[in-house]
Amino acid sequence: MHKQSTAGIDQSQAHALPQVTLPRNPGQALDMDCVMQMRANTSAIERRAATLPARRSVKKDYQAAWLLRAVSCIDLTTLSGNDTERRVEKLCAKARQPVAAPLLDALGLPGLTVGAVCVYHEMIPAAVRALAGSGIPVAAVSTGFPAGLSPFHLRLAEIKESVKAGASEIDIVISRRHVLTGDWQALYDEMRAFRAACGDAHVKAILATGELGSLRNVARASMVCMMGGADFIKTSTGKESVNATLPVTLVMIRAIRAYYVRTGHRVGYKPAGGISKAKDAITYLAMMKEELGDRWLRPDLFRFGASSLLNDIERQLEHHITGQYSAGYRHAAG
Repeated sequence: MHKQSTAGIDQSQAHALPQVTLPRNPGQALDMDCVMQMRANTSAIERRAATLPARRSVKKDYQAAWLLRAVSCIDLTTLSGNDTERRVEKLCAKARQPVAAPLLDALGLPGLTVGAVCVYHEMIPAAVRALAGSGIPVAAVSTGFPAGLSPFHLRLAEIKESVKAGASEIDIVISRRHVLTGDWQALYDEMRAFRAACGDAHVKAILATGELGSLRNVARASMVCMMGGADFIKTSTGKESVNATLPVTLVMIRAIRAYYVRTGHRVGYKPAGGISKAKDAITYLAMMKEELGDRWLRPDLFRFGASSLLNDIERQLEHHITGQYSAGYRHAAG
């Protein structure tokens, strides 16, 4: 494939895209015929996923353009038990200036920011203050993250409290047992309730795919959550033993495509957990482009859930400009 068609992103437009507000996914009535038709040929999916990294290598200016796009799609995240307001403030400063100013000036993209900052509920006020005026949204994990096993009324209350505190995006976790037992009505009802509790805040449904047992379950859970009104579907909490993978990604984005063909509503995708290398970010973006098209390469429809990915991307961009790799500690997340 020619470099130009492989890159697919003009460097000068890697972040400076017109901001278009898409209509939210309103969901639809649960259609069990559609859900049960969702299948996954595991061996074929794994073969397809295995070929992509080798076939979609980009270099030089094209690589830099892809990496800059990846930066704009990062949900810069801190979800540690020892989080402090100071740590969150430093993370937000990095969100405002994710790549060193001299590098962005050299690349012609001053003003580049990440897609969002993701924190626990208690850290929302600190993040909102630190990001004031930046246009960067604050996302909060909710509903008893990461296990999602707290009482249901408390999970709904947690969503409402996070929205009240200033979060404009809520990352909810589904009840995995509904998927494992095939109780699709219960999963749908749960998703509808979470969507309603979010109000105007966008909702990302975390499937915890590493705990769902099969790719077929991933496909069906994806469709049910979209029918329930999810604005995004997300792979993982980042706390499972298996997080984002290319086979899971292929299943989920094909479910997104099927839902779009069915309803005309675009749903976003967020791989999370285990994506820490710049080359992996390019592979995920390439898969999104091939399966869903260019429109899904913008932060309103695609995010990386990551904390260390930005470090490696910045090192690669510095090498692109200077020809030298810098030490990783020079590009700390915050």
